[in-house]
Amino acid sequence: MSEFDRLNDGIAWIDLSFVERDRTPLCAIEVGIRCHLAGMSLCEVSKFLEEYGIDRSHVAIHNWVHKADRQPISTVSVDQLAVDETMIRLHGQQFWLYGAVDPYTNEIFHVSLYPTATKQTARWFLTELHRRYQLDDVKFLVDDVDYLGPVLAEDGCRFQIIQHGNRNAIERVFWEIE
Repeated sequence: MSEFDRLNDGIAWIDLSFVERDRTPLCAIEVGIRCHLAGMSLCEVSKFLEEYGIDRSHVAIHNWVHKADRQPISTVSVDQLAVDETMIRLHGQQFWLYGAVDPYTNEIFHVSLYPTATKQTARWFLTELHRRYQLDDVKFLVDDVDYLGPVLAEDGCRFQIIQHGNRNAIERVFWEIE
C-alpha cells in the first residue's frame, strides 16, 4: 500500500458541527484534521499551522480529530507484538495499564487503563487493539500472566509465552511510564 492510498477514504467533507467558538477558522481545523489523518503527528500539525499564524496546541488538534470522529488509518505491518499489563498507582488508587508495543521499533500501538486485571479486561484491551489495527497474522508475545495467554488462546490468536528477548520492549515502556 502506498503512502497516498490511505488518503483516498478521507476526501469526503469533514463534519465540523462540533465547533462551538470562532477561535480558529473552520478551514484551519479541517486542514489540521486532514494533516493528522495523512500521517503527521499532532505536534507536527501544530507547528505546520503555526507557519500560517494559527497557534494551537497538539491537545487542541487531538480534540478536533476526536470530536470529528476521525482517526488515522493504520498502515502498520508487524509480525510480532509484545503485550503485557502492569499495576500502577494514580492518586493513591490501583489501576492496571495494558499495552502493546512493536518489539523491533518500541512503537507503542495501544494502551488502556482499567480498574482491575481480569480475563474480561484483557479481552476488552485485545478487542480495542484488533479494532484499531489489522492483526490477523500477528504473533503476540506475552509473559506467563494469568489472563492474556488464556484469552488469546480462547480467541484463536497466535501467541508465545516468553520471559525475555523481544518481549522486553513492553517492559521498557512500562518502566518509563512508572
